[in-house]
Amino acid sequence: MKGKLIRRQAVIQDAQRNPERSVGAPSVARWWLLAGLWLTYASFGFVAASIAPMVAPIEAELGLSHAAMGSVMGAWQLVYIFSAVPCGLLLDRIGGRRALLIGVLLIAASGLGRALAVDYWTFLLAVMLFGLGGPIISSGAPKLVAALFNGPQRGMAMGIYMTGPAVGGVVCLGLTNSWLLPVLGSWRQVMLLWAGVAMAAAAVWWALGRLFPIEPEQASPPTAPRATPRGGSPQLTLMAELWRTPAVRLVLVMGVGVFLFNHGLNGWLVEMLRVGGMEASTAGYWATVPTIVGIFGSLLIPRWAVAERRVAILTALCALALAASILLRFTEPAAVTVGLILQGVARSSLMTLLVLTLVELPEVGERRAGAATGLFFSAAEVGGLLGPLGMGVLYDTSGGFHSSLTALTAVACLLLVGSFGLRRAVGSKRK
Repeated sequence: MKGKLIRRQAVIQDAQRNPERSVGAPSVARWWLLAGLWLTYASFGFVAASIAPMVAPIEAELGLSHAAMGSVMGAWQLVYIFSAVPCGLLLDRIGGRRALLIGVLLIAASGLGRALAVDYWTFLLAVMLFGLGGPIISSGAPKLVAALFNGPQRGMAMGIYMTGPAVGGVVCLGLTNSWLLPVLGSWRQVMLLWAGVAMAAAAVWWALGRLFPIEPEQASPPTAPRATPRGGSPQLTLMAELWRTPAVRLVLVMGVGVFLFNHGLNGWLVEMLRVGGMEASTAGYWATVPTIVGIFGSLLIPRWAVAERRVAILTALCALALAASILLRFTEPAAVTVGLILQGVARSSLMTLLVLTLVELPEVGERRAGAATGLFFSAAEVGGLLGPLGMGVLYDTSGGFHSSLTALTAVACLLLVGSFGLRRAVGSKRK
């Protein structure tokens, strides 16, 4: 025990002498931990996308209507809204290593529950369980990366792990109907496969935690706890302090807009392209373009977005989202192609740069990163619900997607305006 305390104190002293160095773990360990983090986030993508390609067989076996299936698809996001903040606080309390293990185990349990469901309610509860594990992964990933990496490496690391759910979604959507269902023979077996992948990710993460036992959170110099007002809850006090920061509020509002834009287009893009004149199979292939572009964008853009130019890049991405919402109104192949590419570039890093900006605010920092990112995702998932729901309602009332795209154009304009406000807020703090 004494030896561990001495090593821990040495890490803290090294952090104080060399603040520019990543101090969470040795260099090799950082990248192994990032690989494990990527695998947990990829399992998030596998399970999250598992229902969409198998709607028909699931509905037939469980006796579900389209309305019932729609409520199931939105169930985890509804839970996410209320669980993101408590999960963020859990991260700050027990540390990223253990919390992420709990999160990926809950995702595996959600996949297993889906495979074993016998009716609407058991299937609904299994999907809702994902809403408990998902926010732990979403909030824990940036907290861990913030502890392990500094400078340009931090942005690059966040871009790398953000490709995890995208790759998981593309693999799930691309392989399910063409290969997995014919080979495995049942949607339940496919669900069991994704649950097994998540369990394997949990085992890898646990093994990495045993192999590299240095806790990143312990590398930060200790800070004196803030006094809690008499009769108040420390958690509520922390949330109130974060909310009172104008820059934090602006990031949260922009997060709602980003999720509304991304989830709205992601949910309806295939149908939008089909209504525009494409065959259903062709529309499905074209709908993968933003995801594929987004994977490359996630690897490149955050690495360039160091603190000095991060908000400027964020502004450019908002402008690209605005252009995409305009170009997708057209049916000409050239306009649609450019619109899909711009959408992929914008969606690749908008959320990542917002989270990076949030955790590096002086009022947040690594010590409050879990709570702050939990608050961010709790707010942003409101947009994740409103985007698909609002576009569907607008389609029913107008008979087309033009009004929906007009709404997304308005949201992109507001995001662009918000980015200018964020530039002023962040710039004043640096001075």
